[in-house]
Amino acid sequence: MFTITLLTNPAMILDAQLVASLRNAMGGSDVIWLRPDMAAEFAVSKLPRNLPQIWDSLQAEGVDMLAQPTANRRKKLLLADMDSTMICQECIDELAAEAGVGPRVAAITARAMNGELEFEAALRERVGLLKGLPVGTIDKVLATRITPMPGGKTLVATMKAHGAHAALVSGGFTAFTAKVAADLGFDDHRANTLISDGQTLTGQVADPILGRDAKVQTLRDLCAQLGITPADVIAVGDGANDLGMLQLAGTGVALHAKPAVQAQAQHRINHGDLTALLYLQGYGADDFVTS
Repeated sequence: MFTITLLTNPAMILDAQLVASLRNAMGGSDVIWLRPDMAAEFAVSKLPRNLPQIWDSLQAEGVDMLAQPTANRRKKLLLADMDSTMICQECIDELAAEAGVGPRVAAITARAMNGELEFEAALRERVGLLKGLPVGTIDKVLATRITPMPGGKTLVATMKAHGAHAALVSGGFTAFTAKVAADLGFDDHRANTLISDGQTLTGQVADPILGRDAKVQTLRDLCAQLGITPADVIAVGDGANDLGMLQLAGTGVALHAKPAVQAQAQHRINHGDLTALLYLQGYGADDFVTS
């Protein structure tokens, strides 16, 4: 059996007639509303051949559709990217803006996240442009420029309340993941380390750099630590350096992702917020932990 999940942005309304029409066309079971006017699901015995075309037409309506095997939907590990995934910004771009090299760094970031540049070299180049930036700028950026992605705290709290482990793994920096992980309730975090002389950034990042391969290894390490398999993992990210973990995880979700990432990801969320990952696992709004 397979489950079809339909959802939209919280500011929009998921049309019940549209959901019923799709269910009828696919020969699905009764519709279950996970949240009125926003998220619904139904089961089908097989997936239609024209699923990509249906997905395209729904995107034009502001609706995300996800299709997956019904078995083992609820995962035991959440592995999440940070920049443009659990937060709305790219931390290095925000630091660069404070350093007066914002557009130059942002352009490199965009190309690296779309897979056009090798991640490690691009990271070293961008960090090099931050040389001389006061260390205190990090706290300033955290306080004034960083905002959580909608639904993130609820995603983490709900999965943890149901026994899952939550880990933040980022190609960004530990100075940011430590704060974001604590604020959102993650169990642990891994990222790169910016080097400073105590007063200013040196323009260097500590080796080894946490990139695509390291994210995959983090997934494997945590599975071994928790006694689970990659099939028990839901991973979410937006950049090319996330693709390895998205493809290895039982459920890999590209969230508002770069085009090259969307083209290769299992699942794509372009309209919903991070609570979409809960609906994808069959959680209803009544199951959400919001405090």
